[in-house]
Amino acid sequence: MTKTPNLFSTGMIAVLIAQFFSALADNAVLIIAIALARSNGAAHQVPLLQEAFVIPFILLAPFAGPVADGFPKGRVMLLANMLKLSGTVLMAMGLSPIISYGLIGIGATVYSPAKYGILTQLVEPGRLVRANGMLEGSTIAAILLGVLLGGRLTDYALSWAFVGVIASYTLAAGANLFIPRFDPERPISTYRPDVLVPNFFSSLKTLFSNSDARFSLLGTSIFWGSGVTLRLLLFAWVPIALSVTNNQTPANLMGVVSLGIVAGAAVAAIWVTLETTNRALIGGVLLGPVIFALATVHDLTIAAALMAVIGFCGGLLVVPLNALLQETGHESVGAGNALAVQNFAENLIMLLFVGALSLANARGVPVIRSVQVFGLVLFFAVLSIAILRLWRPASRYVRSFFESERELNSFDEE
Repeated sequence: MTKTPNLFSTGMIAVLIAQFFSALADNAVLIIAIALARSNGAAHQVPLLQEAFVIPFILLAPFAGPVADGFPKGRVMLLANMLKLSGTVLMAMGLSPIISYGLIGIGATVYSPAKYGILTQLVEPGRLVRANGMLEGSTIAAILLGVLLGGRLTDYALSWAFVGVIASYTLAAGANLFIPRFDPERPISTYRPDVLVPNFFSSLKTLFSNSDARFSLLGTSIFWGSGVTLRLLLFAWVPIALSVTNNQTPANLMGVVSLGIVAGAAVAAIWVTLETTNRALIGGVLLGPVIFALATVHDLTIAAALMAVIGFCGGLLVVPLNALLQETGHESVGAGNALAVQNFAENLIMLLFVGALSLANARGVPVIRSVQVFGLVLFFAVLSIAILRLWRPASRYVRSFFESERELNSFDEE
């Protein structure tokens, strides 16, 4: 099949529907796992849940990209959703939430490079940012509904929450069957670890040597690492700052962030192109200060407003950078390999952030202080990326200016 300029083709709609229900279930099941940990008197294990989810992204990164590029991506997405469904069923049957959520993480590891990589097969490069905006919009709408339903249903009855998640993964798997069966992007002859691991690190080196890919990898990694950390912080911050102890309030605030990301993604789809991705830095640089301001808030309305701003800044940052990496990766190491490298980098940052949060909790650091430090770290991290991104073009401009001046002076002397 060939690419289509139509952003509402059957294949694109199938991808959006599959992503919506899969992301809805992903976020609802996290709320369930957190609720199970808290009800069992093991709230300290909440960061471990997230670590169990992200570790497969790191360990399986050398294999996720080749699988996504070596098979029809729609069928890879189907397999991944079945793995997620299996993890949810096992959690409902009483298996440890950490182990069950780790299995869901394996499914997500397989799913991610396929869902983004297929966009380069569905649409033309000129529409890639808009296609990403649509996929992010579907994802964020699902996150919004997933966290809201997850929070409400876990406060009502865990059994109904599990029914909702299982139904969502089933619908996502059904939608996967309607995605066109494209030829594999980069068929490979072997899946031996001694071959794939060196190939993965070769792809990582190739992408980090490319300025556009490096910019995208660093920017998206910081965003998703901060998003996961903020989500875990909310469940500790809300009871202390807002004096609310249910699951629904932090879930609602996560939903507000999702609305903000939808708005930021919509603005990015209109205002940012592959040629003007530096504009995305505006959103990234603002993330840290807004999170720092959140630490001092004790009013739910103000907190919700700040969470919306955080989401907007994140959407403005991440959508153009995703599109930039997909196009760069498609032209070099393959979109699936590029996204596997992206998942590796993002989840490595997530693991570091969540590990730092676990260490802070273990040492008794007040949650308000943790939020403040997190905001500062995020600000300086994105600022460093911005300086690295803008310094080289600026230095080239300065050098060319002075070289022109020297040429004019030598001409005048002659």
